[in-house]
Amino acid sequence: MFRPHWPIKIESMVLFNQASIPKFKVCTILLCILLVDCQILESTSQSLPLLPDILNFLDQRLALVFSIIQTFKNTITSDPLGVTTTWVGPNICNYTGFYCDNPPDNLTAITVASIDFNGFQLSAPSLDGFIDQLPDLALFHANSNNFSGTISPKIAGLKYLYELDLSNNLLSGAFPTSILNMPTLSFLDIRYNLFTGSVPPQIFMQPLDALFLNNNNFMLTLPNNLGDTSALYLTLANNKFTGLIPRSIGKASSTLKEVLLLNNLLTGCLPYEIGFLNQAILFDAGNNLLTGPLPCSFGCLEKVEVLNLARNLLYGQVPEVVCALGNLANLSLSYNYFTKVGPLCKKLIMSGVLDVRKNCILGLPDQRSVQECTTFFSIPRTCMNLSSFNIIPCKIIPRRGKTPVRTESPRHLLSYSALSRNNRVL
Repeated sequence: MFRPHWPIKIESMVLFNQASIPKFKVCTILLCILLVDCQILESTSQSLPLLPDILNFLDQRLALVFSIIQTFKNTITSDPLGVTTTWVGPNICNYTGFYCDNPPDNLTAITVASIDFNGFQLSAPSLDGFIDQLPDLALFHANSNNFSGTISPKIAGLKYLYELDLSNNLLSGAFPTSILNMPTLSFLDIRYNLFTGSVPPQIFMQPLDALFLNNNNFMLTLPNNLGDTSALYLTLANNKFTGLIPRSIGKASSTLKEVLLLNNLLTGCLPYEIGFLNQAILFDAGNNLLTGPLPCSFGCLEKVEVLNLARNLLYGQVPEVVCALGNLANLSLSYNYFTKVGPLCKKLIMSGVLDVRKNCILGLPDQRSVQECTTFFSIPRTCMNLSSFNIIPCKIIPRRGKTPVRTESPRHLLSYSALSRNNRVL
């Protein structure tokens, strides 16, 4: 309620009388003051919202997060799409990017349940004090923004959060270990950021369905318990991981469908336990420093459609049992040092399914030079447990029907879509 300025005007009139100003001038001045005062009162009352509008939230839970959202809005330094212009007033459920629902602990309440900032191109120095302060948040998707800083440890307090997508931002620091204390989380996507250091073993013990860590600066060796993961989709590509592929990977045989290890610095020989992944559709460990023969156990990957081991240091014969796999659409072994292929593999070469360019296979076109091959084999190379490379831990079903032909448009593979920074995986 505005306080009138009458005392000031009365005092002004008294002063004018004391100065012996003619009465008509006093009346003129007083009239001007009154007109100006009315205009000020009118314009001010129009610019300020009425009190009932400010407090008219659909639910008390929305009232509690209003100030959190407004505080975060004030930290945003760039909003090229004008998204935050809708973040005004009490109707938070109509804010662009915000979605409301009934929380699990009170089905009659209304709260902010999910946030989708995908592609908004917002810039802010930090997400701290924002998502970690929204207690009922179940989903947060923010692909392709410019959020920087680190992930707050307080995020572990979000008891309903099950999808977290922070991909394609400018987040940095070590792996956000606060995530390890979130038992409800089933989807984690932090690809295309600036995270560095090692990946903690505990992440492979989380009940995740999908784990996308590609295109960061993670390094050191992969944890030995990698096979404890429950993930269907595991994407560790385009980092700086070193050392061996853990033999425990075979323990994920009942769940793991897509594995991307390409473009790292992995060394050593391929563990034959990879052949236990009988649910795998995609296995890609291309462009590493892997060496040794191709294990015959790979012939047990009965569902695999894409198998990429190109640009490594593999050698020996390409096993016929691998070329006999019935669902293969793409077997890429180019830029290695293989020396022999059998009749089944030759059929796959002719059909375009098998790529063995730039190897050391006599009689095939587009191979490495004799000098390259001689230089490579002049250095003694061996693998531990060499006898395991001939083990086939499954019953081989002979290929029937026509030889598969490479398709120009293979079906959509979720993990490969994660290799494009602007793609939203879900």
